[in-house]
Amino acid sequence: MSITPAGHVARSIERPHSETIRHTPMRTFLATDDGVTIDSVYDPPAAVYDVSPPPAVDLVFVIAHGFTGDVDKPHVRRVVRAFTRYGAVVSFSFRGHGASGGRSTVGDKEVLDLAAAVRWARELGHARVATVGFSMGGSVVLRHAALYRPDDGSGASVRAGRADAHTDAVVSVSAPARWYYRGTAPMRKLHWLVTRPEGRLVGRYGLRTRINNRDWDPVPLSPVEAVPRIAPTPLLVVHGDRDGYFPLDHPRMLAAAAGDHGELWVEGGMGHAEHAASDDLLTRIGSWSVGRSG
Repeated sequence: MSITPAGHVARSIERPHSETIRHTPMRTFLATDDGVTIDSVYDPPAAVYDVSPPPAVDLVFVIAHGFTGDVDKPHVRRVVRAFTRYGAVVSFSFRGHGASGGRSTVGDKEVLDLAAAVRWARELGHARVATVGFSMGGSVVLRHAALYRPDDGSGASVRAGRADAHTDAVVSVSAPARWYYRGTAPMRKLHWLVTRPEGRLVGRYGLRTRINNRDWDPVPLSPVEAVPRIAPTPLLVVHGDRDGYFPLDHPRMLAAAAGDHGELWVEGGMGHAEHAASDDLLTRIGSWSVGRSG
């Protein structure tokens, strides 16, 4: 195991030239801007000939999983396999999850994890990036897109070190619109898990998720506040009408905040996040991303 000059901890694999798109899988640890190591995986596009539009070699999907997920969980790997039919895929474990370092801040500092993954995807030679997030990850992709902007000619994004970590299209699935929501039984259980010492023990030893014991300070930009700042980057909001965590007022608030630059898909019969995303839905998201990220 070695640390590359770019701050990556690589597992006996030489990093390719930044202008060369990699065609073999790779696993590495990335260093975030605040020094947390993030377990990350690169999967090249699959050799398929039966999808429309066909796979885009220059496109990479960066997948942001839900709370208590990680890069090795079967439901995350299923999403990865689905999107390799349309481009390369970078997946990673958020801080405090799986083999990544640090502790989960449940959507706050995780923006730094996603930025590190997007930056790595571009270093691997991909010109187009589509971020796709689920549940907690869905809120993270919204905030990331608002905070990490492409260079608009002013140089502000370049000076802040954020231009190389921007996305070209955003897909948010099963995300909350606002913080501290406790209106459903699953969310009340999640708040117990996050805020109570005994809940954090369950998270650590039962769910392989290490949770920070400090309150947010300051409270981060909420998803619905972030959405207007994403334009003109294309945005797709996806939500199930049987989501047990967040009712339909959440995606509708996000869609209203997006205005004309966003799309809303309400999926009939769908529950929550990756587990509920059908193969057909993932196919449609893949196709949408190919068409909107150019």
